[in-house]
Amino acid sequence: MATSAKAPVPQEADPLTGVRVAAPVDWKGRKTTPDNLEILVLAGHADSQGMEGAGTSGAAVDRGGARPMDPRMRDELFWNRRIRDAVARTGQQRGLQIRSYEPDQLTISDEDDPRTNWSEGRRHHDAGGYALEIHFDAYGRHGFGSGLIPNLRSPATRIDESLALNFGRYPLNFRGGLGAPRRGISILEIGKLEGQLEQKLRDPRSRNAVVSALALRIVTAMELGMAKAPASRLLSSPPDADDSAPQGRDRQTSAEDG
Repeated sequence: MATSAKAPVPQEADPLTGVRVAAPVDWKGRKTTPDNLEILVLAGHADSQGMEGAGTSGAAVDRGGARPMDPRMRDELFWNRRIRDAVARTGQQRGLQIRSYEPDQLTISDEDDPRTNWSEGRRHHDAGGYALEIHFDAYGRHGFGSGLIPNLRSPATRIDESLALNFGRYPLNFRGGLGAPRRGISILEIGKLEGQLEQKLRDPRSRNAVVSALALRIVTAMELGMAKAPASRLLSSPPDADDSAPQGRDRQTSAEDG
């Protein structure tokens, strides 16, 4: 079974992360960023456990009756945190100015509380940095697949473009504009929390390899987005290629959504 996280060519399903979002899109990330850009990576739903919009429990729990990975939280947050930490660690090892953030509580009812992901991400964006929130999408018909939702507070960057080429591209105003993008935070949906992706994450024999591979793929995309050399020489398709296809919540999503 595949554990490779190599990016697929546009409109193909990735052997690990599965289907990519299929939706008409009208944005390209063209804003350049310096190679010393400060990057903040967040775990989606880190402060909304026990609330509406706590993230998906995943197909294994909801459909298969499996035990949650951690009884304090939905499985999505468990994996969001693992990927967040691996991305920050890998990025630091490769010389990026990158850090992670963890709210001090799993449930913060006030979305504007200064401790929330949204507040920390907005401060980081407004100070000139790049903020990315990691998510896994809902399983089955409730989810859309892997892809990047760019922030709505400033023009999409070359990092957004690079991640979109690697994972897929959501519409700019997906679901009317989600809370994180409105605050300057881009959202990366790794894939639906189901099927082979979820199985390989839950399997102790492959878990670390999958987390590491996904983290490396994300960090590499970030590096290419900041690179001076044209990304078309290194990515699976050129920056201006049409990688959209016909159509397939953050904190305020339903419990079934990622």
